[in-house]
Amino acid sequence: MDWVRGEAVGHGSFGKVSFAIPRKQSTQAMVVKSSAASRSATLMNEKTILDELKSCPNIIRCLGDNYSYENGEKLYNVLLEYASGGDLSNKLKNSGDHRLPEFEVRNYTKALLKGLHYIHKSGYVHCDIKLQNILLGEDGQLKIADFGLAKRAESKKDDSLRCELRGTPLYMSPEMVTGGEQGTPADIWALGCVVAEMEAGVPVWNYSNITQLLMTIGVGDELPEFPAKLSELGKDFLERCFVKDPRKRWTAEMLLNHPFVADQQYDDATVTLNDETCGSGTPSSSPRCPFDFPDWVSDGSAESSATCSITSLPSPAIQELLNLNGGSWSTTPAKRLRVLVGERRPESDWSAADDWVSVR
Repeated sequence: MDWVRGEAVGHGSFGKVSFAIPRKQSTQAMVVKSSAASRSATLMNEKTILDELKSCPNIIRCLGDNYSYENGEKLYNVLLEYASGGDLSNKLKNSGDHRLPEFEVRNYTKALLKGLHYIHKSGYVHCDIKLQNILLGEDGQLKIADFGLAKRAESKKDDSLRCELRGTPLYMSPEMVTGGEQGTPADIWALGCVVAEMEAGVPVWNYSNITQLLMTIGVGDELPEFPAKLSELGKDFLERCFVKDPRKRWTAEMLLNHPFVADQQYDDATVTLNDETCGSGTPSSSPRCPFDFPDWVSDGSAESSATCSITSLPSPAIQELLNLNGGSWSTTPAKRLRVLVGERRPESDWSAADDWVSVR
């Protein structure tokens, strides 16, 4: 495509985002995400993932890629559809009382679940679901964006990654904080954070200190506070998202059948995925209902959902890291968090920063 770079409109996890103005008349509005060609591996990976997910209307579409030379530097560019409605974070800020009415929250939640179900069924984890990465098209249709941290769900992680915190701290799941695990359940925890924030107008955690935040998420039974004005159905929905044990957390497909979203009027655009549809279909391995989980009997209470299962043995990378840190090992997540965070803290606003990728 022949295009000219316009003004900057933001940035993603691994690239600057600008308007892309076609040299020839076109009905397709575009933005371009760019990074230095020498550091473009992550952006290339994002483009590959978006190409695989292009059939889902709730995921931002990739329109192509190319290289350009600008100011003496070679850049790698990925062209994306332009979501003129902005992101949900801005929509929240621009609303009257900085919160959304529940009917909007329910519709956005259903659309987000459809996108997440498609992502997970395609074998990926987004890893950075948050308000800033959820865009709105001209017609108000929700689009999941910024796959800079996305990865294969079944991929074996390098042990060194267990010393990283991937994503945005306010939306991190307990298993990510305590064990470096980031499978599809981590996206569901982040979804719960997004739903609660849309309803309350403020993030689910109120901590100005990164260490305190991570300790709260990873250690003990404390769960995010539910918005006071949220309906009972909404609170029940969040209980299924905010389950400490990722094995007992509901899947995107299960949540699509929850009455909080199941009875909402929504344009169910269908797309194919191995003879299934975006947001529906029968998975071959994931549970169909909460009773399909092995060895789990739920009494439906929030207290039972708060149980935290902590692995008794450290990963090789964590053990090596702790050995280098003094030769001792403790099985408590608190010790792991102290090693991860240390005394190095960000000076800027870390609560929503897109460049928060890892804390060592």
